[in-house]
Amino acid sequence: MHNHSHDHGHHHHHHASPADMASSAFVIGIILNSVYVVAEAIFGFANNSMALLSDAGHNLGDVASLLLSLIAFRLAKVKPSSTFTYGYKKTTILASLTNAVILLIAIGMLGYESIHRLSHPAPVPGGVIAWVAALGIAVNGISAYLFHRKGNELNTRGAYLHMMADALVSIAVVIAGIIIKYTHLYWIDPAISIIVLLVILYSTWSLLTDSLRLSMDAVPPDMDVDEITTLIGKMNNVQDIHHVHIWAMSTTENALTAHVVLNDTLNFDQKMKLVHDIKHELEHHNINHATIELESAEAPCHDGDC
Repeated sequence: MHNHSHDHGHHHHHHASPADMASSAFVIGIILNSVYVVAEAIFGFANNSMALLSDAGHNLGDVASLLLSLIAFRLAKVKPSSTFTYGYKKTTILASLTNAVILLIAIGMLGYESIHRLSHPAPVPGGVIAWVAALGIAVNGISAYLFHRKGNELNTRGAYLHMMADALVSIAVVIAGIIIKYTHLYWIDPAISIIVLLVILYSTWSLLTDSLRLSMDAVPPDMDVDEITTLIGKMNNVQDIHHVHIWAMSTTENALTAHVVLNDTLNFDQKMKLVHDIKHELEHHNINHATIELESAEAPCHDGDC
């Protein structure tokens, strides 16, 4: 596995970056889940089961999210152009947002039907439901395992949490199927369906709020502006730091801009060395793109909000 110098590692698989490894997990996850969704939907319609249909909707949401995330990983590697000077990194955030919205729409549609079914339960074969859902435990378990080894990027984490929730949901559907088989309490089917939808709603909500925050250039959730400001302010020869902006460029990369006042006795080279040290320090705090504007103590900036 070596990297040829001429391709800069942008589009070839010579280096197994976390995103590359994650994308292989995404491909396997997409194939496994797609096959399962089709099977579950067919059995759901054939046997009139809302629980299976809700779970299929749930898993379809996952396939959509995996696909979006995979496309976003690919787009995030596109080289910057004169129009998109950051490349397409932000697509990773938009993918998370779109995925959350798709899931919310699915919840609404399936929820409406399930509530209607509660008052008019239809007979469903519990045994079939249990077997189909048991297959789901295997599919989701394997998928979750694939993502668990791939780090903590928002889309990968989203995929892992989804798969874990799906496995739990499948277990609930299996139990419901067994109960229906032996008691013929058909209202359990739409009731489980509603519980499944609430689980999706709960897991989707944080995905929605996180991706909304990032798309509005908020400070990423695991970062503290004051902490970063203090950190740089304490460095030797840094006299003041203000106008600090931190935002997410993608679900894995963060950027910062700041105005810094350095000790005026330093010469140009010393100042450049210090700026380099500041950027290096920021990299340790997961800020990959820092733009530092230097000011002198005598002539501070006159921006409107200085």
